[in-house]
Amino acid sequence: MTAKDYLEYIVREIHTTIVATVDDEGLPVTAAIDMMDADEDSLFFLTAKGKVFYDRLVKRQYLALTAMKGEDTMSSVAISIRGKVRELGNERIPVLFEKNPYMKEIYPTKESMQALTTFQIYEGTGEWFDLSKKPIERASFTFGGTEKKAEGYFINDACIGCGSCAAVCPQNCIMTDSIPYAIEQEHCLHCGNCLTDCPVGAVERR
Repeated sequence: MTAKDYLEYIVREIHTTIVATVDDEGLPVTAAIDMMDADEDSLFFLTAKGKVFYDRLVKRQYLALTAMKGEDTMSSVAISIRGKVRELGNERIPVLFEKNPYMKEIYPTKESMQALTTFQIYEGTGEWFDLSKKPIERASFTFGGTEKKAEGYFINDACIGCGSCAAVCPQNCIMTDSIPYAIEQEHCLHCGNCLTDCPVGAVERR
C-alpha cells in the first residue's frame, strides 16, 4: 500500500479518529475528530474556531492521531499518524460538506457554518498495524516529503547465531537461516525481547 492508500483508508474505512494535541502546560489532550478527505499526501478535517482544540492547533501546528477498526483486539487494524498541520480557512468547506453530508445536520445554515475552518495534515509519518493477520502485519510510511527513517529492531554483525532471540520472539519473525540473523520488520511487534535476551548485544533499536 502507498501513503495515499493508508490516508484514504482512514477517511473511508474508519473516519472518526482520536487526535492528541498539547496544551499550554505541555500536557496531552485528546479529541475525537472526523477525517473528512484525503489526497495523495495529506488529510483534511474541520473544527470550529471557538474551540480550545482550534487554539492548540494554531499554537502548536502539530498533532498525533490513532484510528482503529475492528470488533475486538484480535480483529483490529490501527493506523497512527504524527504530522504538521496548517489552517486552510473556509474555501474547502463546501467540498467537505458534500463528501460528509451529516455535517449539514450539525451546521445547517450558511451563517452557522461561519464558525468552521479547514485544517490539513500535510507532512508526517504513519504506521499501519494489523492484528487480524497471522503473523501480525505492520508497515511504516511517510507523506508530504518527510524523510523515512529506519525504525524497529535490527541484528548486527556481532550476531553469533545462538538462537536466544528467536526463542523469545512472540511472532517467530526472526530468520535464522544465515548469520547474522534478520528480523522480518513487517511482522515485528517491537516488544524488545530480542534486545534484552541477546548475550552479545547484537540487537539494536533504531
